[in-house]
Amino acid sequence: MPDDSCGCCAKAALRGRAGGRRGLLCAGLGALTAPAALAPARAADPVPHTRLTPDEALTLLKRGNDEFRHEEPFSFPHGHKTLADLSRGQAPFVVLVGCSDSRVPPELLFGRGLGEMFIVRNAGNTVDTAALGSIEYGVGVLGCPLVVVMGHQSCGAVAASLEMVEHNTAFPGVIGEMVQPILPAVLSARRPDGTIALDDAVVANARRVAARIKTQSVVLQDAIRAGRLKVVAARYELETGDVRWLEEG
Repeated sequence: MPDDSCGCCAKAALRGRAGGRRGLLCAGLGALTAPAALAPARAADPVPHTRLTPDEALTLLKRGNDEFRHEEPFSFPHGHKTLADLSRGQAPFVVLVGCSDSRVPPELLFGRGLGEMFIVRNAGNTVDTAALGSIEYGVGVLGCPLVVVMGHQSCGAVAASLEMVEHNTAFPGVIGEMVQPILPAVLSARRPDGTIALDDAVVANARRVAARIKTQSVVLQDAIRAGRLKVVAARYELETGDVRWLEEG
């Protein structure tokens, strides 16, 4: 039996095993970066995308909001058959970026049902990495032809940001951090006399977020250039239920 008192054979064996593991790791990483890994998620595969154009999708939302405001009865997809169909995949026609506020339920105020709206909600309808990725998923994978960024009357997150600007107010936990992205919109809403109206800041914030996601996302830019997507800013009136469309494009 060969003498291995110096441990050379053992070291060689360890190097061989390590090399094998490195080879397997590299192969795994290669698989992740291969074109097949860029295919849409399987959960979205079985369902064809909506055939609505951006304008048709927007018209559908406007009609739904009109019916909501006038308290007209409306029907929406629901029931066991709808649930069974949706269990195989989803094909929403709009990505809605909205506020977490309990008074702003998107499906209700647009008269929509299960599987029709891909909703991204947080306080102040801001967009961070997770939110932008969600929007890109809705557009790039699910095929939504419309993105709506909707602020609303008396938004608490925008009001908190306004308090920070006017009174240097501090908030507990990470609330202050959360509303910091709204500060530029609040500052842009300052009037010539130095005052800032809350509703002006709400509108400025919705417009700013809509403009930012159009410039920050290659996925959205490609879809816009191809005529497959519109990004629209809006503002919801709590007192009347009316959605005011701020810009379309």
